[in-house]
Amino acid sequence: MYWYYLVAIIIIGIDQLTKWIVVKTMEIGESITVIDGFFYLTSHRNQGAAWGILQGQMGFFYIITIIVVLGVIFYMQKYAKYDKILGLGLSFILGGAIGNFIDRLLRQEVVDFFNFYIFNYNFPIFNIADSALTIGVVLVIISTIREETKKGK
Repeated sequence: MYWYYLVAIIIIGIDQLTKWIVVKTMEIGESITVIDGFFYLTSHRNQGAAWGILQGQMGFFYIITIIVVLGVIFYMQKYAKYDKILGLGLSFILGGAIGNFIDRLLRQEVVDFFNFYIFNYNFPIFNIADSALTIGVVLVIISTIREETKKGK
C-alpha cells in the first residue's frame, strides 16, 4: 500500500524538475516548437486554477489543497488497499495537488509549459501536476464505475 505514496513522490519529483528546467532555461512567453501547429513548450505562469480562473486567490488555493490532500490520504488509507485502480488514481491526485501546491507556496504562481493546439484551438497551457490530477480523476471514475457495476450484479 505504501507504493501509492512512492508514486505520488515520483510525480512530485518529475513535476518539480520539469518546472525548474522551464524556469531556468526559458523566458516567460518563450515557446519552443515540438510539433509545428500542434505541440509547443511554452513558458507560462498562472496565479489561478485551470483555464486561469480565480486569478490571485492564493489563500483559497492553500485551503482547498490542504483539504484535498488530507481527504486523499484518508481515502488512500481506508480504501486503496482493496482497489489498486483507486489507489493509483489517488496517488496521481496526491502528487499533482502537492506539485502545484509547492509552486504556489514558493513562487506564488504555477509554472505551466505544455501547449497544444487541437483543431486550431489553443488548449490552456498545463504541466505534469495538472496531467497527474486529470489522470488521477479518470482512474478514480473508472474505479467507481467498476465498483458500482460489481454491486449491481
